[in-house]
Amino acid sequence: MHRNVKQKSLVAVCLLLQIHCAIASAQNAPAAKIELGSTTARNGFKNEDEIRDKFNNWRTDVDSRAWLQAMDYRIADIVAVTASKPHGQKSDVTVAIRTKSGEHTERISIKLVSSPNGFNQIDKRWLSSYADMWQMPPEVVNALKFYVGETPPPTGSRDAQRMYLDELDEKTQQAVVEFFTTHKDQIISDLVAGDGEHAADWMMVTFKATNEPHWIIKPSAVAIRFYSDGPVAITKAGNLKLGRITMQRKGGDNGRESAKMLQFKLNPMLLFDAP
Repeated sequence: MHRNVKQKSLVAVCLLLQIHCAIASAQNAPAAKIELGSTTARNGFKNEDEIRDKFNNWRTDVDSRAWLQAMDYRIADIVAVTASKPHGQKSDVTVAIRTKSGEHTERISIKLVSSPNGFNQIDKRWLSSYADMWQMPPEVVNALKFYVGETPPPTGSRDAQRMYLDELDEKTQQAVVEFFTTHKDQIISDLVAGDGEHAADWMMVTFKATNEPHWIIKPSAVAIRFYSDGPVAITKAGNLKLGRITMQRKGGDNGRESAKMLQFKLNPMLLFDAP
């Protein structure tokens, strides 16, 4: 009988340990997602530093000389190259190039890719910012407030925190699709290159999952045209597809208010297939 008591005590201890581990794992899951996002961001910044430094070492760096040629510069005509990292702009690296014929500035948006099927966030803001930028009509703004969770969803929504676009009534869904269809060119241009004098002139993708990094650099106009290709439609998951770009609620962030931001994502690797 004494042995049975010991066995039952041991089983109880094991069960308590399993419950503790399960709770700890659940609590750590959101933190792990945040850490993954932070690591991706850090790698991106490191990549931009590396590319900036390569441009500054253009006289001896084989890659940077190839990039300059891809941007239609003849190496023999170049006198000096100075690269820097701007802040708060769509371009990640600004390259000042002095040639025999004059001075030029090239602004490059850079995407670091570690997986051929990975998606990259190209823009993230509060809904009000996009509404002002693109002059959204009230009907579309109100619909997207339900989508991001600024307006609480009605009872019965798939998510207690927000609605998906396919849960809106047909008329509202149509209004959202029509707005983004009408303004698709401007919207994708803003997302990919930005606007104004600091807009990116080029989009560069570097694939670093192998020992030999692959890269491609295309004019922003080519990237915009490529990622614009395709209709505007609400997906089966209830998000919005604009050509090759996906709009979705940010989510995550341990339920903080920033989870209600809108974000736009694309697969940078597709640019390798752009004509």
